[in-house]
Amino acid sequence: MKSIHRATMLAVGAVAVMTVQGASHAAAAAGAWPSKPIRLVVPFSAGGANDLMARAAAEGASKALGQPIIVDNKPGAGTTLGADVVAKSAPDGYTFLVSAAGVISNGMIKKTMPYKDEALVPVAMIGLAPSVIVVPADAPYDNLKDFIAASRKTPNGFHWSTAGTGSTPHFVEGLLETKYGAKLDVVPYKSGSESITAVLGSQVEATSEASIVVLPYLKSGKLKALADTWTQRISAYPDLKTATEQGFPDIKIAHWAGVHAPRGTPDAILDKMAAAVDTAMKNATTVERLKGMGIEPIGGTRASFVKFVSEERARLGSVVKATGMKED
Repeated sequence: MKSIHRATMLAVGAVAVMTVQGASHAAAAAGAWPSKPIRLVVPFSAGGANDLMARAAAEGASKALGQPIIVDNKPGAGTTLGADVVAKSAPDGYTFLVSAAGVISNGMIKKTMPYKDEALVPVAMIGLAPSVIVVPADAPYDNLKDFIAASRKTPNGFHWSTAGTGSTPHFVEGLLETKYGAKLDVVPYKSGSESITAVLGSQVEATSEASIVVLPYLKSGKLKALADTWTQRISAYPDLKTATEQGFPDIKIAHWAGVHAPRGTPDAILDKMAAAVDTAMKNATTVERLKGMGIEPIGGTRASFVKFVSEERARLGSVVKATGMKED
């Protein structure tokens, strides 16, 4: 019996030593990170709001970390193509995803997903471009209240273009209908640019799109803005009131960009990456450049982004449930 007890104690001791050694190795790896270039997968085409935010974050974080950050555009399948690449990458701190609302909502509306939601973990907030509700320049209403009232009076409601099922404009439409009784008929397009073109040509009555996309049309008088759908006014277009200021506090949504990592990436690396992104988003030159385009730099801690993602999941989930939103 004494021999068995001694063997058991030796085995437990060996496991304890292995555990300590494993933790030490993980800590050492995190301490040495990064020792080579980092890959930042962007699940959007080059030139859009998320891509621009990604490149600004990559530039600033690269300086803070002392290693190149390579932006790799992998658009397709409503962001799931790029997200899947990252979800299945080694959790070693050398592959990250530039995340957006689709990382949260895709699993709610798609029939099948190539990866599980928990395969990706929040790291850092980069910034956001408030969604702006726009109508043709000659539309007979100038604010959100009049627009909603007019949609109710129209027999078949207003046509509302989106950038596809589950896009931010689709969620804005869902909030307007379920929370405030707007009468809207969704017309899905393949992209935000096609959706905006439909409004410019008066093929539909309205849509919402990222501030960076619509600002040139607003400043040239080709479109009329009814509301900013975020909680604060757009720095580059401060005269536009938010939906909350107009009495519609549930219209709270934006085109945001953050950073997610494969689950299992050491916490020390995640914290270091979050701090680097935060530093990038507080750089005066970067702030001025992004705000001038209609993008609001955010940054912050990893904990603050985890909180944001949790709240966003609850908010978007309630819209999906209320509207019955599903993949086409």
